[in-house]
Amino acid sequence: MARRHSSCASAVLSIFALFAASTCVSASRSPGFPFVINTWGGAFTAATDAAYLALIANKNTSALDAVEIGCAACEKNQCDTTVGYGGSPDESCETTLDAMIMDGISMKTGAVAGLRRIKDAIGVARAVLEYTRHSLLVGDLATQFAVENGFKEQDLTTEASKEKCEAWKRANCQSNYRLNVVPDPSTSCGPYTPLPGIDQQTVVRSVMEDEGAVSHDTISMVVIHESGVMAAGTSTNGASHKVPGRVGDGPIVGSGSYVDGDVGGCGATGDGDIMMRFLPCYQAVENLRQGMSPQDAAEDTVARMLRKYPNMSSGIVVVNNKGEHGGAGSGWTFTYSFRGGGMESTEVISVPPLPRRLEERRNSYNMPEEI
Repeated sequence: MARRHSSCASAVLSIFALFAASTCVSASRSPGFPFVINTWGGAFTAATDAAYLALIANKNTSALDAVEIGCAACEKNQCDTTVGYGGSPDESCETTLDAMIMDGISMKTGAVAGLRRIKDAIGVARAVLEYTRHSLLVGDLATQFAVENGFKEQDLTTEASKEKCEAWKRANCQSNYRLNVVPDPSTSCGPYTPLPGIDQQTVVRSVMEDEGAVSHDTISMVVIHESGVMAAGTSTNGASHKVPGRVGDGPIVGSGSYVDGDVGGCGATGDGDIMMRFLPCYQAVENLRQGMSPQDAAEDTVARMLRKYPNMSSGIVVVNNKGEHGGAGSGWTFTYSFRGGGMESTEVISVPPLPRRLEERRNSYNMPEEI
C-alpha cells in the first residue's frame, strides 16, 4: 500500500512540477478593499457577508473585528453543522469547539481548543489575544477563562447532535479514529485497549493507509481592511466521533489559518489531523513571500501534502496583501467565498481536486499521457 501511495504521489508532484515550470497561473484579480475571503460557499457565505458588511458599515471596524464577526456568524448559524454548537459530537456525544484569531501586524494570536460549554469560541479566542500574553488555552481551564471574561456556560448538545451520536453507536461506532487496538475498531465500539507489541513498521503502515476524515468543513477567514491591515481566524467543532480530547488543525497557528500583513494570508480546511503535520497555511504564506502567485502558492502547498497522503481531503485559500487570491484542494471539490471593494454580493469559486485540475490543464496544453 505504501509503495502504491508513493507512486501515485510522485505522479502528482511530477505533473505539478511540469506545469509550474511551463505555465504561469495568475491570481484572481482583487475587487478592491475592504476584502473578505473564507473557506467554503453555501451556508458559509453568511460569514463572508457579515464580515464585509461590518467593514462597510463602520470605518472603525478593524480587520480583527471583521474576522470575529464573520466566524461568529457561522458559529451562530451552525454552518453545515461543522461550526459552532450542536455538531460533530465526539465518542462521548459531547460537542467541543476550537478557534483561533491572528493579527497580521504583530503576528499575535489567541486560540482555544477543546472548549467546553461555551458557544462563542472565536470570541474567547479574541479574549486570549487581547487579555493575556498566551496564544492557546485548552479544555476546562479555557472554559474557566471564558467565564471569568463574561462568557456564559451553555450546553452545546442539541437533539440533532445527540441522535447523530446515538445512531453512530447503534452502527457499532463506524467509522471512528481508533488504530491498533482491541476490540477491532472497524467492527466494534470500545472501550479499547492497545494491541501489544506494535512495532514502528505497523504504526507507519496504519498511518499511510489512513483515509482521513469523511467530511470536515472549517470556517477559515482572511480579512483585509481598507487601510491594508490584515487579520485571519478559524472556528470549528472538529471531527465527528473524534476521540474525546482531540484537537485538529483549526486552532493551530500556521495550520488552520495564518496571516502576515507584509505578504498575505491563508485559510485551510480538511483532514485536520493530517494537515497540521504540514502547517499548510504557514507554507502557503511563505510561498507568497518567495514570489509565487496565490494560485501557485495554494497548489504547491496541497501538492506537498499529497506527496505523503494521496487520499487526503484538503482545501486551501490564499490571498496576498493586494487582494489577489487563489485556491487548491484534494479529495473533493473545494469552494471558497470572497467579497470586496464595491461588490454587491459574495462570489463563490469552485476548485476541482488538484490532480483533476492539473489533468485538465495538461489536456488543454495537449501534453502526453505519460510524463
